[in-house]
Amino acid sequence: MPALLSGLGLGLSLIVAIGAQNAFVLRQGVRREHVAAVALVCMGSDAVLITAAVAGVGAVLAAAPWLVTVVRWAGAAFLVGYGLLAARRAWRPSGAALVVDPGAGPGPTGTGPTGGTAGGSPGTAVRARPIVPVLATCLALTWLNPHVHLDVLLLGTVGSAHGTDRWWFAVGAVVASITWFTTLAFGARLAGRWLRSPRAWRVLDGAVAVTMLALGVGLLVG
Repeated sequence: MPALLSGLGLGLSLIVAIGAQNAFVLRQGVRREHVAAVALVCMGSDAVLITAAVAGVGAVLAAAPWLVTVVRWAGAAFLVGYGLLAARRAWRPSGAALVVDPGAGPGPTGTGPTGGTAGGSPGTAVRARPIVPVLATCLALTWLNPHVHLDVLLLGTVGSAHGTDRWWFAVGAVVASITWFTTLAFGARLAGRWLRSPRAWRVLDGAVAVTMLALGVGLLVG
């Protein structure tokens, strides 16, 4: 139990933070676009990373710091590019808004309603993008994030301190990931009522752009 609670607490402290991955998951949850798939990718990636950390990959990264440097530059380039795209959406909006028909159920792809003009909401309905580029972006934001690999070092170090109970530590960290991403992805739908105008989407895209660019520039300067 102490190892399990330690993994749960440390896992939450590392995951529950404003970052590129969380900003992306939040936006997908608000858009109601491939929400379950995005959440599963994040949880699955965390499970792999946590298992690798406890198994000893953290020691490998510590012995080869140049790997962290490579990931840092690749991650910075990706974050800046994604931030610029979000800034472009905020500066030159497409007029899209979240249009939800209260009587409609999930769309055929499981991404939520994509049609109708409930309540006379202004703007055009948000259309679901293909799932492949969405999941590719999610994977890049996860695996090209140097902070993730630093977390691997920390989790591996702390987990090894629990000796034979280190796998219970890993279970606790995985449970933390599942709890957080489920809450973030599906809880974001509650914000949909405030995002039925193009102006609200400009604000959201602006916040995402600031987050991504700040993280990317922060990586570039050290």
